[in-house]
This record gives sequence, structure tokens and C-alpha cells, in this order.
Amino acid sequence: METVTIPEGWFWMGQADGGPGQEDERPRHKVWVDSFQMARYQVTNREYAEFLEASGRRAPKYWGQPEYSRPEQPAVAVSWDDAVALAAWLGPGWRLPTEAEWERAARGLREGQLFPWGDQPPTSRPDYAARWKTGPELVGTSPPNDFGLYDICENVHEWCLDDYDPAFYARAPERNPWCREATERKASRGGSWRHHIKIARCSARSSIPKSFEYADYGFRLVKGGAYG
Repeated sequence: METVTIPEGWFWMGQADGGPGQEDERPRHKVWVDSFQMARYQVTNREYAEFLEASGRRAPKYWGQPEYSRPEQPAVAVSWDDAVALAAWLGPGWRLPTEAEWERAARGLREGQLFPWGDQPPTSRPDYAARWKTGPELVGTSPPNDFGLYDICENVHEWCLDDYDPAFYARAPERNPWCREATERKASRGGSWRHHIKIARCSARSSIPKSFEYADYGFRLVKGGAYG
């Protein structure tokens, strides 16, 4: 699985008062994240098929349906536990990213801007209106961000390691925050091909119960860092 290095450092996580976004993106707060490796692409059907064959694990809900089955499309309808199982199968150090790691990676070098490319709206992207008609696109369709990550705010929602707590930012530690509150939902990040607005802001948060298998949910993995 090809990875890129996300450097250690401070960044402003969340959304400032008066800006776009939901209350769970506030307060905006400064966070330190240790360096880690992040997969350049969302986990693909080709990669997930290798895991299924080796592990004997049950295939995801929509596995094999034509709109989701191309080898280089992201694997979808993978539950949180399934994503964690693939990480364990890959070996020591592999895991899902924390929300802080994910947002640090998505922002790249564009501190304080809304999207990986800047503040221009998603509709300004080339061919935006013609994309994502029946399912996710092949990974790597859009240009990479500053760190060389593809599709980091689009295509499918990506599971995160954290439990989801809408009020976590108010009490999160400054260094390598990770919510472990054992809530009934797991955090996720990034946009979705099924949404009206297909590309999410870097700070936008989402969540569902970890057993859900949705056709617009996938994941990418990380290695190392504070928890790897």
C-alpha cells in the first residue's frame, strides 16, 4: 500500500467562529500531530479482494455490484470493524487515522483554507457537474493535495479511529488528540459521491454507527505516528 509521509507539526483544527460549518467543528483549536505515514489512495476493491481471499471474511454489502466493482474504485460498504480488521491483517502499525491526523493530512500546506486546494467552491473544479453520477470514481481521478494524497475530501467518506463526540474539541488535548469516549458512533471525514455537494471542507465532520455498511463509506489507512 503506497504511503506518503505527513510531517509532524502544529495546525489549526476545526472552523473559526463566523465561518461555514457546524457547531461540532468548533472551537477552532491548535493541535500538534506526530509524523505518520498515510495511504496515498483510498483502499481499493483490488486491495480489499486480496484481504477477503486471505482472511475468509464476509464480503461487504454491495460487493460485486457493477456500479461499485471496478478494481480501482474504493471499496465501499465496509464497516468500521472490517476496516480495522484489514489494518490488522496488513501487520503491526497499520490502523485508521485519528480525526486530527486526517485533518492535518487533508489541509496539506494550506493553513486556514476551506479545501485541499484553497477556498474556491467545489463547483469551480473542472467537470464537477458531470462527475460521480452512479458511484465513486476510480481513485486518483482528481489532482493530489500538497502532501500527494488523492481524493482526500471526496469520493467516499473515510472512517476514522475516533469515537464521535460533537463536544470533544472543547476538551481535546493539544497533542495527538484521539476521542475514546465509547459513544455509539464512529467519526468519519471527507465528502461523498451521493451527497448534493460532493466534496467536503477539510474541517467537516460526520459519523455513523460502526456496524453500518453504506455505499458511500470507505477508508484509507495510516501507519506509525503516536498510535502506530
